[in-house]
Amino acid sequence: MTQKLTAIIEKEDNGYVSLCPELDIASQGDTIEQARDNLKEALELFFETASPEEIRQRLHTDIFVTQVEVAVG
Repeated sequence: MTQKLTAIIEKEDNGYVSLCPELDIASQGDTIEQARDNLKEALELFFETASPEEIRQRLHTDIFVTQVEVAVG
């Protein structure tokens, strides 16, 4: 079974940080691809080791990624 989850990746210092907001799990890497792959590995390890109860408690299914426009200055 597979599940699609959100991966938000942003530049931080000399690398990249990746976050899955549905489970609040993060990872990092030197490149975007490495950060994404490391997050995928962290998520797979979580699903392998977490109890069904922990998964149910942590999994947020209503995640909305959007942009907002704000006045600056």
